[in-house]
Amino acid sequence: MPKKNKVKFNICNVHYALLTLETDGVVSFGTPVAMPGAVSLSLDPNGEPSNFYADGYAYYTVSNNMGYEGDLELAMVPESFRTDVLKEALDENKVLLENANAETENFALLFEFDGDVRKIRHVLYNCSAARPTIESQTNEEEIEVQTETLSITAAPLASGYVKAKTGDSTTDEVYQNWYKSVYLPDAASGGTSGGDTENGGTTDTEGEG
Repeated sequence: MPKKNKVKFNICNVHYALLTLETDGVVSFGTPVAMPGAVSLSLDPNGEPSNFYADGYAYYTVSNNMGYEGDLELAMVPESFRTDVLKEALDENKVLLENANAETENFALLFEFDGDVRKIRHVLYNCSAARPTIESQTNEEEIEVQTETLSITAAPLASGYVKAKTGDSTTDEVYQNWYKSVYLPDAASGGTSGGDTENGGTTDTEGEG
């Protein structure tokens, strides 16, 4: 029987993978890209169950899982994330330009928490990010590092999937390949399938909700 984590601490190994949704409902993901410098992640559940009352009591409870909302704090937002997701453009002089007409991209967010036995790896499937605040301050007696924060919204996919994380008995193959391609369950075989748009792979989630 595998040993179980008793505690978790520290966020690290943050990655993003661009999400592509085809007109026929097929979901695919690009190869995960590292986002170094993670400081903190705080995501609150979005949506609460609502009750239907009859006969004087809560006769039926309606599930209302709308995903998560919160903040990802980084030492600095990587340039790759700014160009891939926030759609800032590099001109011929390699200067980043922000265009109000550009539409941002959705993405999967992958990360892990340290544990006393094994790291716990997570993926949020359908994320969007708002532009980070521009701020800094003058140096005083000591240099204080100024971080950057992304406001993250993680919504369900059309299939209903919101997130996944490794458990106490997750297979070694899935665990070791977590950052090679985005994990999604395969409805047909009960196994796993990763989506990599660059290598022509796709993951169809239509059969499971």
